[in-house]
Amino acid sequence: MTPTLPADHRELISDLSGIVSDYPYADPELTLTVLADDAAEAFGRDATLEGRRERTGYTILLHATCWYVSARIFSKSLFASYMGALDGLRAQLDRASCACPAGAHPADLDSEYEVEAGVSMLTEAGRAVFAEDYGLDEEELAAFDCEGFLADLVDEALGRLHEAHQELFGSIDVSHLDAQFVRDDGRVDVVAMQEAISRSWEDNTGPVALWSARRWLTGQVRDEERIGVFLCLWMGIAQTYAGLPPSYARDLAAALATIDLDVSCEHPQHPWSTADSTVQSRYRAVVHLYAPDEHPDTPVPAEFSARELWECPVQYAQLARKAKADLEAWRTMRGGDDEDWEN
Repeated sequence: MTPTLPADHRELISDLSGIVSDYPYADPELTLTVLADDAAEAFGRDATLEGRRERTGYTILLHATCWYVSARIFSKSLFASYMGALDGLRAQLDRASCACPAGAHPADLDSEYEVEAGVSMLTEAGRAVFAEDYGLDEEELAAFDCEGFLADLVDEALGRLHEAHQELFGSIDVSHLDAQFVRDDGRVDVVAMQEAISRSWEDNTGPVALWSARRWLTGQVRDEERIGVFLCLWMGIAQTYAGLPPSYARDLAAALATIDLDVSCEHPQHPWSTADSTVQSRYRAVVHLYAPDEHPDTPVPAEFSARELWECPVQYAQLARKAKADLEAWRTMRGGDDEDWEN
């Protein structure tokens, strides 16, 4: 009889392939949580042939999907599930047992191939289908079970997850930006901050926003610098379209919380609302405000350029509401629990 994959395994390949190709249609957080839990449940079966097949399959699958966990889902509990499963698998693997000749291990595996390989390795029928589809002989198929090969995958996945955990949930050091944004007289160089934000290819928006938030929270902002620093904070949020992780969002949210939202005024319009909602237009508005001679071009009409309008509490409240909505959208988009974002 021609071997076939079970229907649930075909569905698993489809779901995981969508995730690793970054076009998920199944819920990534739920799907990957179930995957990690299934891998952990397989530990007790490692002494059986079935258990060894599962060990191979789940190791490959956790390795294939760990980058998505690291880059796309801001959930401490999912990180814990993955690292716990990988630690358990690693304890079963003896790299010294590898007797494979040089170059025998599968190499340069792309994520979608790894997904298909990992699911296929879980069962004897799946292995037969995989070997037939890819023309693998017995030795090539057996190389996937090598403990040295699997140990390498586990170590690489754990290294990536530990590094990402610090990046997503730890404390980010942006003190090096003091040298760029603080003049010798202690004043903040808002123009330099804007120029840094404009270099989006350097991934500056997040660090500039975080530096602005911490400067704001520590009170190291002169009166004339307030709107400039706050707009750099705001732009760092608004222009980070994929969202920033909790390691950034905590301080950003704390800074926004200092703004009084229950305010009113009689102004018909405020300067920021007159600038086009483009990155370049916003940049021109801020640098003109702080260096009009060097940057004379501004989208803000003269009748709305008074400093009183820039500093109006209502404008701060409008900006804060928009930025808070963006932070909430990040939480919805990236998942995780409330405590992941707040602690």
